[in-house]
Amino acid sequence: MTIGVGGSTAEQELAKLSNMAKDVQKISLDEYQQRIAKAQKIMKENDIVATYINAGTNLYYYTGTRWYASERMVGAIIPADGDIQYISPYFEINTLNQYMTVNGKVNGWQEHQSPYQLFIDTLAQMNITQGNIAFDESTAFFIVDGIAKLGENFKFSDAKIVTAGCRACKSEQEIALLQQAKNMTLEVHKSTARILYEGITTKEVEAFVNQAHIKVGAPAGSYFCIVLFGKDSSFPHGVKTPKNLETNDIVLVDTGCQVEGYNSDITRTYVFGEPNQRQREMWNVEKEAQKAAFDTAKIGIACGDVDVAARNYLASQKMGPDYQTPGCPHRTGHGIGLDIHEWPYLVRSDRTPLTEGMCFSNEPMLVLPGEFGVRLEDHFYMTNSGAKWFTEPSYSIDDPFGYHK
Repeated sequence: MTIGVGGSTAEQELAKLSNMAKDVQKISLDEYQQRIAKAQKIMKENDIVATYINAGTNLYYYTGTRWYASERMVGAIIPADGDIQYISPYFEINTLNQYMTVNGKVNGWQEHQSPYQLFIDTLAQMNITQGNIAFDESTAFFIVDGIAKLGENFKFSDAKIVTAGCRACKSEQEIALLQQAKNMTLEVHKSTARILYEGITTKEVEAFVNQAHIKVGAPAGSYFCIVLFGKDSSFPHGVKTPKNLETNDIVLVDTGCQVEGYNSDITRTYVFGEPNQRQREMWNVEKEAQKAAFDTAKIGIACGDVDVAARNYLASQKMGPDYQTPGCPHRTGHGIGLDIHEWPYLVRSDRTPLTEGMCFSNEPMLVLPGEFGVRLEDHFYMTNSGAKWFTEPSYSIDDPFGYHK
């Protein structure tokens, strides 16, 4: 039997887990203010007079305000100069004030009024009557369209240069929060492997993963969870009707949680039982592809070249080429932070230079149609001396968690 797989129960494993997040430090008001100042600097460099930040992770990033997007316009205006102001339904103002870390004037609209007209009027009150207005790229079309029909004196553009320009490179505190989330999820993975038994369902495993994330300090439990056995593992994001676990099946578990909004996202693949030669060979190919990507990641190298390195290695093993299977059908990795998938991306077309503070998944998954899949996913962040793992890669197919290394 694979080392660390099976032999325990959900009850026993949950009893061993404890809160790992009790000493977590939140993002400070000073850091939020630094983020706004950086956004304003980028805006001035790009002739943007104001940026609209919609409810969601961008609003949280700049203001510490947790609010989810809906059919009602809620957001903030960051001017190139001056203080931010908020837009909100009038009846939500008192609640919105409770969530703010960065305080600002809240401009309210009643249900029969136009929030888009309020936006234009608020800009005028901020002495902004013309110029380029950038919109948070996650803003719903109906908001942008409603404002555009009223803003004849303005140009409108995508705010990615501002949002990604700030968020792509993480601060020391952000990296610490990401590290904590990943540490927690790795412990959950170890416990999950130990509860497996023949016949267990994916739903049972998912339920355990959720409970385990709560025990280690993620109050909302799992942010997501994918559990796949046997041939089902060849479908990267799952199947409609998953099978139960059988002896010698490949097991793929991909899950994560959030710590102060920052995400973990780790995948482990191993065998419940004894690996056969095919499973062993392909697992090792996956591990080497992951290593090829990591070894290529250097300051100044284009993000896309990391993807190319993994794909070139796979081609050398007669897999692919490109996105063909057997091989890797998707990009090598994605940025991670407050969004589980965010810019930049480890995909051939992304020529963004790797910069200190960027954080990525590294997961050049192997898909062998009709057989199984192998995804080993860990994350790294860029330092001046190169890439550094958040979590060490899986050790071997026989000892995936490195208990006997």
